[in-house]
Amino acid sequence: MSILKNREILLGVTGGIAAYKSADLCSKLVQSGAVVSVIMTESAHQFIGATTFEALTSRPVHTRAFEVREHHQGEHIGLAQRAEVVVIAPATASSIARFANGFADDLLSTTVLAANAPVYVAPAMNCNMWAKSSVQRNVSQLAQDGMKIIAPEEGWLSCGQIGAGRMAAPDAILKVLENQFVV
Repeated sequence: MSILKNREILLGVTGGIAAYKSADLCSKLVQSGAVVSVIMTESAHQFIGATTFEALTSRPVHTRAFEVREHHQGEHIGLAQRAEVVVIAPATASSIARFANGFADDLLSTTVLAANAPVYVAPAMNCNMWAKSSVQRNVSQLAQDGMKIIAPEEGWLSCGQIGAGRMAAPDAILKVLENQFVV
């Protein structure tokens, strides 16, 4: 039996090309027995469709802060209360900055602020962006705030460059999440 069986996982998908890997991660989580809810940012829709995640999870995808489906006080409350772990994959430079500075301007950022569950962040961006001191400062702030960083890998990036910044492989993220529940 999988350690993730019946675990409530909240997957946040932000707007980067690595969003296609999030579908693979979502599929692997579901195949491991996890129950997955997905929040997509507005920009994530530029890279992948909600229908993909709905088909994989058999659940509606959440996108808007004021669309009440589960909790009368807002989706950010209901989703945060239900989650046993939150994973943001991919986490763009913009989303990392939001989380690091406590911004609450969309459903994902408000849910992360409302969550008491462990939060894992899997950055994905161009290698030059990843190397910027402002991004590294924000990542350090997330770690200081108790979020867990799943470091990006080095390799070929969609922009044609080679370097650090590509989202960790879905199998690697899955392993990290499984270890969350090891007693």
